[in-house]
Amino acid sequence: MTNLSPLTGSADESAAAAAPVKSASAPPSRGRSGMRALLPSWSPKLVIGLVLVLGITLFAIIGPWLVGDPDAIDSIGMTEPSGEYWLGTTQTGQDVFAQLAHAVRGSLLVGLVVGILATILSALFGIIGGYVGGAVDEGFSLLSNVMLVIPGLPLVIVIAGFVPPQDRGWWTVALVLAITGWAAAARVLRAQTLSLRNRDYVAAARVAGEKRWRIVSVEILPNLLPLLASQFVFAVIAAILAEAGLSFLGLGAANSHTLGTMLYYAQNGFALQYEAWWWFGPPGLMIALFGCGLSLINFSIDEIINPKLRVPKPVAAKGGTPPPVAPPAPVTGAAAQAPPAPARAADGRDVVLSVRDLNVIYQTENPVHAVKDVSITLGRGEILGLAGESGCGKTTLAYAVNRLHRPPAEVASGSVIFHDRDGGDIDLLALDAEELRQFRWAKLSMVFQGAMNSLNPVISIHEQLDDVLTTHKPDMSKQARRERCEEVLRLVRVDPTRLDSFPHELSGGMRQRVMIAMAMLLDPQVMIMDEPTTALDVVVQRGILREIIRLRDELGFAVVFITHDLPMLLELSDRIAVMRAGEVVEYAPAEQIYERPEHPYTRQLLGSFPSLTGERGAFIRTGESSPLTKNEGAPR
Repeated sequence: MTNLSPLTGSADESAAAAAPVKSASAPPSRGRSGMRALLPSWSPKLVIGLVLVLGITLFAIIGPWLVGDPDAIDSIGMTEPSGEYWLGTTQTGQDVFAQLAHAVRGSLLVGLVVGILATILSALFGIIGGYVGGAVDEGFSLLSNVMLVIPGLPLVIVIAGFVPPQDRGWWTVALVLAITGWAAAARVLRAQTLSLRNRDYVAAARVAGEKRWRIVSVEILPNLLPLLASQFVFAVIAAILAEAGLSFLGLGAANSHTLGTMLYYAQNGFALQYEAWWWFGPPGLMIALFGCGLSLINFSIDEIINPKLRVPKPVAAKGGTPPPVAPPAPVTGAAAQAPPAPARAADGRDVVLSVRDLNVIYQTENPVHAVKDVSITLGRGEILGLAGESGCGKTTLAYAVNRLHRPPAEVASGSVIFHDRDGGDIDLLALDAEELRQFRWAKLSMVFQGAMNSLNPVISIHEQLDDVLTTHKPDMSKQARRERCEEVLRLVRVDPTRLDSFPHELSGGMRQRVMIAMAMLLDPQVMIMDEPTTALDVVVQRGILREIIRLRDELGFAVVFITHDLPMLLELSDRIAVMRAGEVVEYAPAEQIYERPEHPYTRQLLGSFPSLTGERGAFIRTGESSPLTKNEGAPR
């Protein structure tokens, strides 16, 4: 329960709550934004892993150019390491060091090709199938399950056995290993994608009008980078070990140089019996060192990609105090001089949104009538409160207005008409997908329930705000987009230097303000706020509500404010619609709802809020009007 009256705190108190504080842990400068999510955070295991992997890779690239022919036969066999032969010779006099250089290159090529192909296949079948859903997901999932049921190593042996030895090069082995090694990773990626698909920031991206490919690449893929990188590294290690095992069994790349073929020929040449350690030791040690290096990098992947796990570098504190945030400029131009729409609300306001006889049904085995014959009218600049208990249909109604409902929910009947300030009427239920994409966020935006969790955790604030402008205003220059992002942050009293911060570097209240700023980017005429102060303490709630009132007064947009907190709505809203079991049981000005509630359910709601000082239901504690609102009809 939130008792907001009286809100007698000074403007300085509100500003202090919103103003960021510079300290040694302040976010880095804007120059480190963008690809910062992919820059490594150095750690001992990462350094050791990179040294091992890069050292062996350089040896594989440069080594074959510096050594002789690995197949050249000499009369001197089984020679121990010496100045002429650094790793000795084989039974037939071949230079082991020359063989090792070519073998490392061959094994790394096998691992690299398998890692790339297996990662691409797992991403295609896991991420794309999981996000698209439906028949595509079912088909991809069925194929993945079939590949998982078949035993991996026997299948590899069978497939490799059918390829003639003379045609069995390293690329053949790599192709077989890639085909048989992607399914398990695809299942993991699919599960994670199904979870991410329902996150708030993905829903916000859909509302912002982003296309499917952009949502997958910008919103979902960055969160899966640790998994993809880990699976790539694991696929490389597994491929090198599998190739070595196949070659040891005589099913490997018989006509190619790999570490596995070196071990195979060492075994057939009785290297163990002759104690020729220089023949079988180096290839085994190279496999172990390369696997160790990749494993250490694998352990560091989360720290490399996830900004939450990085240890912040200390930043020297600078003297002086930060400059005050400039007050927002008054609204001028088209927003202030727009021609009025012909329709008018009961209080004389121009109507911006009309909902008539709307019915939404969840078509399940036992259909649920979630919204029943709802009719409401939203005037320009009006704050319409939508109250009711959980499950009464408030959010379903908001989603239906914004066309965000998904099967099994469907609009059975009714109309939702948007009255544009330019004078035209838009039937929202008749818009196709592309028209909806252009309409959302530009004319009607939405702040989701638990909005502070709607920000993508691995993308900076600037990039997430910039995505909206890039989608809807592709001709806008990069500098103009940044200036607009800074402008909306100033409007919600957030320091523009926070643009380069990640969500975890902001407090809950600041993240909430950022989401409100995102909803304001394109100057929408209507903003739907679904419990925007959820999980915030009362002081932060008060600051957020004050900002909503101030922005409404300055910019003139209308608000549909959804919450359980009826006392909050009484002080915030111009009119209130009380919902119960999908129906609007009472729809009246806030003052009338407070002083003369007509429906028993409304009276029950009013009586359910305890007071700190008086009788239950006496939640307005003073006779003075609340600073939250400037309306003459505000409840007292």
